[in-house]
Amino acid sequence: MQKILGYLRRAVQEYDLIRDGDRIAVGISGGKDSLMLLTALREFQRFGLIGYELCGITVDPQFQGIPTDYSAVTDYCAQLGVPYHLYRTHIGEIVFGHRKEKHPCSLCAKLRRGALHDYAGQLGCRTLALGHHMDDAVETFLMNLFIEGRIGCFAPKSYLKRRDITVIRPLCFAPEYEIVRAAKETVPEIVRSRCPVDGHTAREEMKQFIRTQEQLHRGYKNRVFGAMRRANVDGWGGVTYKRDLAMDDPATNGKPERFHLLEKQQQEESHADSGN
Repeated sequence: MQKILGYLRRAVQEYDLIRDGDRIAVGISGGKDSLMLLTALREFQRFGLIGYELCGITVDPQFQGIPTDYSAVTDYCAQLGVPYHLYRTHIGEIVFGHRKEKHPCSLCAKLRRGALHDYAGQLGCRTLALGHHMDDAVETFLMNLFIEGRIGCFAPKSYLKRRDITVIRPLCFAPEYEIVRAAKETVPEIVRSRCPVDGHTAREEMKQFIRTQEQLHRGYKNRVFGAMRRANVDGWGGVTYKRDLAMDDPATNGKPERFHLLEKQQQEESHADSGN
């Protein structure tokens, strides 16, 4: 758990994810990622470094029209002392019944995100925390590249003007294997997904591709993530990597030298301002 808290604190500092007075809704699917996010945010809250409020939100798609049993999540939130809100929806019926989508993941995710934004706003939460981790970021980046032919990923922090809500991903530095390890020691029970296509998606294929590349080229995943950071793809550079377009030079061919360490730059500016 200490490692997870270390990753979370680093993300909070790197991307300015949480500020005093924030009321944060945590999207809880019932899986290991979202439950570890809730647990880590609750533990981090107890340190008293930043004053913020927490509540948990679950959007149940009701696949096959059957409500999912989230009683274990209800009990766990009560144990943590975090208010919990469960909303039943007809997303499963819309995606698999009415629309009969051949590739349902995109529409389902869009509808679930929209529902989370709505319910968070109704609860007075201007911040929504999601449980995406480092592996999710690498998978999304490569899927966008290979399938859609574009450079992009979800952002560690993004403000949705139309909804007036900020979406944050505090576990974005945590590798999935660390979350799995911590969940085995911390989370009492995990709600399994009842999605009809669970385990048979394009994301699962990308997971397998990355596993293969890791076997062939050890460190592959970390190098891709490092490239995303250095190129500051969708804000992943954070405060560490700042792209200076004035320094663009074809001769560097995309090497890290094209990027300035912002922390070093700030130190130099502070030093100059002091008159030394």
